[in-house]
Amino acid sequence: MWREFVEKGVEIVKDIARRLRGAAKREFQAEVALEVCDGSPRRAESMFGWSREAVRKGLVERACEVELVSHFDQRGRHSCEVQSPQLAAAVVQLVDPQSQADPKFQTTLLYTRATGAEVSAALRTIPELAGTPLPSARTCQRLMNRLGFRLRPVQKTKPQAKIPETDAIFEHIEQVREEIKDDPTVLRISIDTKAKVAVGPYCRRGRCRARTPLQAADHDRHPESKVVPFGILEVDSGQLFLSLGLSLETSDFIADGLEDWWLERRAAHTGVRKIVIELDNGPEVQSHRTQFMKRLVDFVDKYPIEIELVYFPPYHSKYNPVERCWSALERHWNGALLINVNAVVEWAKTMTWRCIDPIVRLVNTSYERGKRLSKKAFAALEKRLSRSASLPRWSVRVIPLSVTLVEPG
Repeated sequence: MWREFVEKGVEIVKDIARRLRGAAKREFQAEVALEVCDGSPRRAESMFGWSREAVRKGLVERACEVELVSHFDQRGRHSCEVQSPQLAAAVVQLVDPQSQADPKFQTTLLYTRATGAEVSAALRTIPELAGTPLPSARTCQRLMNRLGFRLRPVQKTKPQAKIPETDAIFEHIEQVREEIKDDPTVLRISIDTKAKVAVGPYCRRGRCRARTPLQAADHDRHPESKVVPFGILEVDSGQLFLSLGLSLETSDFIADGLEDWWLERRAAHTGVRKIVIELDNGPEVQSHRTQFMKRLVDFVDKYPIEIELVYFPPYHSKYNPVERCWSALERHWNGALLINVNAVVEWAKTMTWRCIDPIVRLVNTSYERGKRLSKKAFAALEKRLSRSASLPRWSVRVIPLSVTLVEPG
């Protein structure tokens, strides 16, 4: 009974010591050693499993009424940039692309990869570091990571050009979105065409799960055919409509895709009286493309519903919401061999956007380029359009005949 009591007391003392840190822990250990172990650090180590050096330090602190400071930050081996700040500055100057772009800065890394081996070799050519212990290639690689120079993908974020109206166009887009966000009679969609897809046994740099790798053609020449994807994204619901054409990307192809989408989806939007279309300023859909505007006028008269075109400025099409769907489609079918048109269609059907399956239609219609209205005919058609006074090319309303035309403010 007495032995169990002693063992339990030892465990309680050890548990209390585990909860303490630093000087408080040493003070407690020293007090226990004096009371229980006659001030012997060795006996305290044997009974409680404590470090005799820690107990001895606690006894010294108690006797001298001082607190010994533990310099944990000075222990161990410090990193090379701490040991030599000059070394870290040299690595930054070698690796930083802005430094390499400076014509006055002579470096052997200007047109090479900044690998650990290259940086280690370049450091040995700097006279200021002569006599300084220089890191190995592996250490240089770790040093670059700690300094923030990690391997990063190149981002397409810098537009090639910016027209004077760019800021005003984006302000207008935000204004339109704010005005319609709570209006159930307005449907916001985003439209765009994707680059043509070559049909054939071609590698698309994707991966697929298989026992053996798929065998693709080693050259992408003479495809069987090409598919032109045209997408319509209902921004709020996330429903995607894909029109896959086998002919040319023309204004008529895009207008036909828009009409096919509306015939498919108008039952789900019975209360909609206006469609706001966000689109880029591509040559087939710009607001002065006569055939495209004619087809839109025909559309609003046929179904009667108002259309408002909201264009993004040049070189900023990446902000068009449907653009994100194209990357999802590429990731989905990049590991497959799109050996025929049916494979393209079936793979497009099995992708998802916001957990919703797209509506996919194959268009076999043959389109011709160069269809346009005469200046006189388009001048008459222009009367059916209501252009913004400040942004006439970037904001256009197409109103049915049954609705009175009101000039925008």
